[in-house]
Amino acid sequence: DQVRFELTYQALAPELRILAPWRSWEFSGRADLIDYSRRHGIPITSTADKPYSIDQNLLHTSFEGGILEDPWMAPPEEIFIRTASAESAPGKAEEVVIGFEQGTPVSLDGARLDALALLERLNQTAGRHGVGRVDLVENRFVGMKSRGVYETPGGTVLHRAHRALESITLDREVAHWKDELALRLAEKIYYGFWFSPETQLWLEAIRKSQEQVTGEVRVRLYKGTCTVSGRRAPGSLYDPEYATFESDGVYSQADAEGFIRLQGLRSRVGAMSAKRTLT
Repeated sequence: DQVRFELTYQALAPELRILAPWRSWEFSGRADLIDYSRRHGIPITSTADKPYSIDQNLLHTSFEGGILEDPWMAPPEEIFIRTASAESAPGKAEEVVIGFEQGTPVSLDGARLDALALLERLNQTAGRHGVGRVDLVENRFVGMKSRGVYETPGGTVLHRAHRALESITLDREVAHWKDELALRLAEKIYYGFWFSPETQLWLEAIRKSQEQVTGEVRVRLYKGTCTVSGRRAPGSLYDPEYATFESDGVYSQADAEGFIRLQGLRSRVGAMSAKRTLT
């Protein structure tokens, strides 16, 4: 996190002098910090028995430290703040419909909402159904591996719905290009280079890819699962007349013969060459 903060300061306010007490104080670990807080009456949630690091914002909650540092240990149910367990979630599924405009979520179940209200409502609904728990081992910028447990209920639903809408609105090659770029872009953001020139360039490209990503997606929430059950868009590239397995007037099965023969040309030439070599 210190890398992310300081790279941002350097990009936006290079004249500032950065003071980082953690790098100069005598504390050597979380136990020292907990003891210091206890002695000075500083209210914190961490204790010697539960020394978890908990970070929260509107999008998610993250947990690290304590027994979570052992990747074999299951996260205790008591740490979770905004999601129910799959076992205690309602036994009846619930569906929500999310509306998007140029890739941005703008409505929930037909009601137009600003970003704050939409995400808060989705957090409550998806969290009630146990959606959004993630347990992963990540690769930190400095080279070590770190285990973290996360809760991202509303964000999980939005991500799943957004991908579903892209599946019917993005051209195949644009979708493939975007997927290739996504890993590099996520890595740049993870490492703290949000305000670097290349990240800003890539973000503009992503925005361009979203111009036709407008429509609605229906998502089913049930005991920790988030399943897309429907998607529609005014600019959909999906056409039943092209996709049908029945007789149609836009695609002839006979067209496939030449197409397949050309696609297999390299394999046929290679096989014939290998056969001549063997004989």
